[in-house]
Amino acid sequence: MRLQLLSDLHLETEVFEPTPAPGAELLVLAGDIDSRWAGYERFRGWPVPVICIAGNHEFDRRELTEAWPALRQHCAALGISLLERESRVITDAQGKRIRFVATTRWCDFDLFGEARRPRAMRAAGYYMNVMRATQHGAPFNAVAVREEALACRGWLAAELRRLPGLQGEWDATVAITHFAPSLRSGDPRYGDQPGSASFCNADDDLLPLASVWLHGHVHCQHDYRVTHALGSTRVVCNSRGHARKGEAAGHQPGLVIEV
Repeated sequence: MRLQLLSDLHLETEVFEPTPAPGAELLVLAGDIDSRWAGYERFRGWPVPVICIAGNHEFDRRELTEAWPALRQHCAALGISLLERESRVITDAQGKRIRFVATTRWCDFDLFGEARRPRAMRAAGYYMNVMRATQHGAPFNAVAVREEALACRGWLAAELRRLPGLQGEWDATVAITHFAPSLRSGDPRYGDQPGSASFCNADDDLLPLASVWLHGHVHCQHDYRVTHALGSTRVVCNSRGHARKGEAAGHQPGLVIEV
């Protein structure tokens, strides 16, 4: 299956017009498309199916318990499938069955280990203030984000470890998260600073359970392979980011990934 991948378009402030990639059979939106949600309208009537996950900025100044069903309804009205802690098997033109395992996978701040977690959570205060989101009426702060992240991690690990049944329901697995699964996907501008734990998770142990792992959030581009006992996993991030910061320079709007 040939996948087009877009993320971190930030259409609330950026000027960008997405166009279908020639040959793509599916479009994956890996979060932070538009904090206002208005930009999702640009994907109405897309020539191939569109699946998406929410990024953190989809919840800016919103109450999460209300935003989740509202965003799902908004996407559905545009013909977009929003997935959160859900998997879906899609068959391509050649009959290959691809399982998409998708979740925002918020950051749990354990990127550098438990000892450095408190410092990472303090550093996250800046990003929480930018979001200004709430959950059950309380601030969606670092503690709440970590709790949500651990729930995502638990679901993701269980789903990725689930084996095909007797009918062999899928031939390959693609994981989709907004937050990066490894420090290997970190932004080189920041390296191992505590703030990087707000962008990447230490999900390296889960990488062997997927053929391809797609993510966004880091505002830089990555395409690398991780070798392991089961073979290798391709990790791809095609974030656009903010042009004013030079982050869009390496973005490939027509990037197609073969699974």
